[in-house]
Amino acid sequence: MKKICSLLLVVVFLLVGCGKYGEEDVIKDLEKKVDKLNSYRLYGNLEISNNDEVYHYDIDVSYKKKDYYKVVLTNTDNNHTQIILKNKDSVYVLTPSLNKSFKFQSDWPYSNSQIYLLRSVIDDIKNDTNRKFKVIGDGYQFITGVNYPNNKNLVKQKITISKKLNITSVKVYNKNSSVAMEMKFKKIDYSPTFKKNYFNLNTIMKSYSVTEENDKEAANLDDSIYPLFIPSGTKLSSEEKLKKDVGERIIMTFEGEKPFLLVEETAKIEDQFTIVPTYGEPYRLMDTLGVMTDNSLTWTSNGIEYYIVSDVLNKNELVEVAQSINLVQTMK
Repeated sequence: MKKICSLLLVVVFLLVGCGKYGEEDVIKDLEKKVDKLNSYRLYGNLEISNNDEVYHYDIDVSYKKKDYYKVVLTNTDNNHTQIILKNKDSVYVLTPSLNKSFKFQSDWPYSNSQIYLLRSVIDDIKNDTNRKFKVIGDGYQFITGVNYPNNKNLVKQKITISKKLNITSVKVYNKNSSVAMEMKFKKIDYSPTFKKNYFNLNTIMKSYSVTEENDKEAANLDDSIYPLFIPSGTKLSSEEKLKKDVGERIIMTFEGEKPFLLVEETAKIEDQFTIVPTYGEPYRLMDTLGVMTDNSLTWTSNGIEYYIVSDVLNKNELVEVAQSINLVQTMK
């Protein structure tokens, strides 16, 4: 009888001790894996969908402790490259084709979700107490909330992780349950070495040059480009076209319940590398990176610089107007 009892105790111990590798284990080990890194470099592809438009990016992310980030985003449709840089000095958004950079006093990348940064994805998993978890054929899957305070249309994400605890993809969904963004992680190097000036602003800019193709900027704006979305009770009240030293500027005034100003002008390639200080935040907008402040949004796309400002529109409304502007000419 004693032998039988002893055998039963051993079986019970084995059953308890050999529990399934589950949700908390994945989170704990994934976090441990990333936290011990001194650096990493990852490559991937990002797709951003906006209505019927889909924008494709090649992503190259470099990270080094403490708080050094370099994110290179190349739009594969027009080969336009921009860089988000965080170093000991500040946060920058570099646009090599215009020989210009915005300098931010910002807490990026910690102010909202970042689909291509390992730590940010893990934090989104940890911070959502209502997350959903399941084991899939070749790994694990989490569904969590997201933190995009300037785009309330983005509501959740699906994160796929391999058995070796490598994040393989992140899909962000909108309120209509459609995929608004998808990041596919192609390769991750967990022990890269970076040269001394790798995260230096001037070193990065020198590695890019303004090509002859970029010099062929449009001297004129053939037509105004109107937003497809205008807040209810608001309409275009005036439009003025002005000549600049190089190119043109169009100023559109919208009046009504939610007035705003929209400026479109020929983007200028600076003769010397120019740093523009700003109090805003870097903002990814469709096919480009822009600058978001409390009451304005600035971005450059296909040789045109856009600027929306309003004392009434909130940030989500600024984004909604901006996302409705494209190069398809529309009627007033």
